[in-house]
Amino acid sequence: MSIPHLIMNASLVVQLVMLLLLAASVASWVVIFQRSFALSRARKAQKAFDERFWSGVDLNELYRDVPENYEAQGSEHVFRAGFREFNRLMPKTRSSEAVLDGVQRSQRVALSREEDNLNDKLTLLATVASASPYIGLFGTVWGIMGSFQSLSMAQQATLSTVAPWIAEALVATAMGLFAAIPAVIFYNRLSSIASRLLGEYEDFAEEFHSILHRNLQGRGGNPAA
Repeated sequence: MSIPHLIMNASLVVQLVMLLLLAASVASWVVIFQRSFALSRARKAQKAFDERFWSGVDLNELYRDVPENYEAQGSEHVFRAGFREFNRLMPKTRSSEAVLDGVQRSQRVALSREEDNLNDKLTLLATVASASPYIGLFGTVWGIMGSFQSLSMAQQATLSTVAPWIAEALVATAMGLFAAIPAVIFYNRLSSIASRLLGEYEDFAEEFHSILHRNLQGRGGNPAA
């Protein structure tokens, strides 16, 4: 008895459970590929910006030298948000503390947005990973209940009487695990990458804040790395 045959001959409730698990599995794989690509691109962008920032380039030049309609991400987003606020506040106040506080607030906002971007859709993987086994278990329980009902109506209790019900119940369990296991694995992996990148962004924000602080001590020339 093949698996497609079991699915086609399963009860309506178990078929709905299987359909839901299949949809959850497809959705989780879409998220896995999307987020893997996005995080890979974020790591490359982070490495490229780090190399340029620490090369000694003038920060004003680094801030101005961007293509049209360019959308910064990662540490570059944090840098641009902080440096924009720095340039806005410098002509308005002589207080270094006020300037640095403004820069820090802008950086926190940028970091919050980057954290949201890094963790985008990962909650879906967590939901699939945690809920799928229980949804599959529900299908299993329903199938076993059907087997007992068929057994009670049968004149003679044989394995052939209950086997189809038990088989469809086990298929529901298997589909629940099929949906949950990849979701668990990739949720942990992608969350780890996202956390590591966010840590790098936060470290850069602290380092950049220190650079501006040193430059403000003299209030002399343009800030430079």
